[in-house]
Amino acid sequence: MARRTGADVLHCPHYTMPVGGPIPVAVTLHDATFFTHPDLHSQVKARFFRAATRRAVAKAGALVVPSKATRDDVIRFAGGSPERFHVAYHGVDTAQFHPAPAAERDRVARSLGLEGKDYIAFLGTLEPRKNVPALVRAWARAVEELPDPPALVLAGGPGWDTEVGPALDAVPSGLTALRPGYLPLDDLAGYLSGATVVAYPSLGEGFGLPVLEAMACGATVLTTRELSLPEVGGDAVAYAGVDEASIALELRELLGDPARRSRLAGEAVARSRQFTWAAAAATHVEAYEQALRQAR
Repeated sequence: MARRTGADVLHCPHYTMPVGGPIPVAVTLHDATFFTHPDLHSQVKARFFRAATRRAVAKAGALVVPSKATRDDVIRFAGGSPERFHVAYHGVDTAQFHPAPAAERDRVARSLGLEGKDYIAFLGTLEPRKNVPALVRAWARAVEELPDPPALVLAGGPGWDTEVGPALDAVPSGLTALRPGYLPLDDLAGYLSGATVVAYPSLGEGFGLPVLEAMACGATVLTTRELSLPEVGGDAVAYAGVDEASIALELRELLGDPARRSRLAGEAVARSRQFTWAAAAATHVEAYEQALRQAR
């Protein structure tokens, strides 16, 4: 198709690229966790994408990555010179993700059966890299002695983390943990804005779009310093380690400090404005231009 349409550059957006061909190629490598965290993937998947990444580094005219952390890890494991990598940070759709008014926050809370109740929010697929079982245990540990403990809401796709169910089964009976599945797109701003804390204790991301989306909604975000996440959160989010004890400690401190939560929420909105799809598009154009130059 690229040849039939007379394309100047072929952009392959997910690791793999054609074998041979006369058209210059730019390849997007979304993360390097197939190298850094192979245990989070099936053996077949990890082997396939490690091979695809190495081939892209060796053959593509330009490489697009979503963070400096991804660039550095790809270079560490697969080689390549830094000038061939183009860091295109993701943007955020502020029409969809923005601080929601009180009426919208209340509407979403009612839909979850949480009207008038504080809650800790998670949004994402329940897959091993998201570290959700540790979050469940940490939340229970952090709130179990509070007079009015906030609920925990795990919204998003069911995923394949088989430890989430047992972790939820072990939650003390006096606490409320919800697993509503996918939320309507129109509910996301109210859900994230209305949370006391949005927790995303990931073991590693190529970028960390859920963190950015929560920041854009004016949420107090708790995440980790793994891989790319500090590039997204900067000083506008709270950080914990990936272990249950560290997450519980930081969560407890945030719940007990409304002034800090308010400060982080304001800083998060301001920082989120630095990430735009227009800037990402401009970086892609630079990658296409480099791929063309490499072919001449």
